[in-house]
Amino acid sequence: MEFYQRELRLPAYPRGFHLITSLIVDNFPEIKKLRQGMLQVFMQHTSAGLTVNENADPTVRSDFNRFSDDLVPEDYPRFIHTYEGPDDMPAHIKSSIFGCSVQLPITGGRLNLGTWQGIYLGEFRDHGGSRRLVLSAFGTT
Repeated sequence: MEFYQRELRLPAYPRGFHLITSLIVDNFPEIKKLRQGMLQVFMQHTSAGLTVNENADPTVRSDFNRFSDDLVPEDYPRFIHTYEGPDDMPAHIKSSIFGCSVQLPITGGRLNLGTWQGIYLGEFRDHGGSRRLVLSAFGTT
């Protein structure tokens, strides 16, 4: 059993959903060494999220963004945690809904995603800045 771990700093993305699958794979070559295993992607932030979903049609990303903004509106009048701006508390809630990690199977040195699946970063702040991921892969070589 082998175990590999590294940190990856993502560039700053605008608010919305962004495919980051290739960034993860390109910056974690140890995945190719594993015959069978698992990859965990963990984000060290509380105002962005990770999810796996449709990777081909960009309207999916737009719909995710629109729906999450409708689900948790910035003008919700009962928020108390507003010190960092109107997008802060909604971003925390969205992060909890979407989650801060994903776990994916590795088969034959590749992520075993479905044909139309990709890893998304959900950036929920207007100016979230760069985000840090901890990538952990383990399995048999």
